[in-house]
Amino acid sequence: METLNVALGERAYPIHIGRGILQRSDLLLPYLRQRKVAVVTNTTVAPLYLAAFAAPLRSANIEVIEIVLLDGEQYKDWQNLNRIFDILLERRCERSTTLIALGGGVVGDMTGFAAACYQRGMPFIQVPTTLLSQVDSSVGGKTAINHPRGKNMIGAFYQPKLVLADTDTLNTLPDRELRSGLAEVIKYGLIRDLPFLEWIEANLERVLAREPEALAYIIHRSCQNKAEVVVADEHENGERALLNLGHTFGHAIETGMGYGEWLHGEAVSVGTMMAVEVSVALGWIGSAELARVERLFVRAGLPVFGPALGVERYVDLMQHDKKVVDGNLRLVLLKQLGQAVVSDVASQDEIARAIATRSAHV
Repeated sequence: METLNVALGERAYPIHIGRGILQRSDLLLPYLRQRKVAVVTNTTVAPLYLAAFAAPLRSANIEVIEIVLLDGEQYKDWQNLNRIFDILLERRCERSTTLIALGGGVVGDMTGFAAACYQRGMPFIQVPTTLLSQVDSSVGGKTAINHPRGKNMIGAFYQPKLVLADTDTLNTLPDRELRSGLAEVIKYGLIRDLPFLEWIEANLERVLAREPEALAYIIHRSCQNKAEVVVADEHENGERALLNLGHTFGHAIETGMGYGEWLHGEAVSVGTMMAVEVSVALGWIGSAELARVERLFVRAGLPVFGPALGVERYVDLMQHDKKVVDGNLRLVLLKQLGQAVVSDVASQDEIARAIATRSAHV
């Protein structure tokens, strides 16, 4: 097991990464303020891991309340958030009851948002079980639900007390979900860590083959990058926005196609290619770099062309993005591989051409 620390002063917390640590109740018990927890999971993860996770807690005389949600991005909404509140109230959970997210990004986001809201704040713990959630969404305290007009538009910054990432849970992850998570891994290399990007290029087949050492390395390196950015800019007033490379375009795809049709990482892959196209149009990087990024996404089994929603529909959806300031759309773009910036210098024509180029072949 390896441990990283998210150094946020009084709200600092550890990230434990390792094999077979899902049942390590000794890692959880110091963070429980009372002998009752509520575990939020979904219909896919529950049959695989809920009993194994809950058993050692119950052996330690901890009451475990189980909250099982439907699985899918389309269920990340008010109705299912309210299901969490219904059960917390029904079981008389208090402000000191710990809420635990056992699952992927949707479960983690909804559990964190519920914890931020219930009785104005209760402690919560992240136990991510997908690659995407282990490398990105479980770390940093972003919580949210979706709105029909925009992804993750309703939420809160609310940090967990602990992140427990058991890499063995990736053994049951479908290939499509594993590849989706790789989009966020590649992102870290593109925005701030060129040596990591080069490592991914050299070792991608090991990752796709799920070699434990390779998986552990990309999770650790990704979390290290994420933690450094979060500590420097917790509430996304500056540097943290760089973590959204490809997300403005990608969220438009997810919203426009209907939540759940495209996986988050698939949409981010296409969105990143659109952002790279804009970066090329601005003269910041060249066609060789564009081809290099495209080649890596293709090797990872991720799409590089998006759905033909139409340029106007893309732009309209992107105007609901959280990076719109005073009506101006700011994009995360690449000055070079390994160095990203947030910029509003791209013209509407340059953005439109990038969208058309990357959605015309579908």
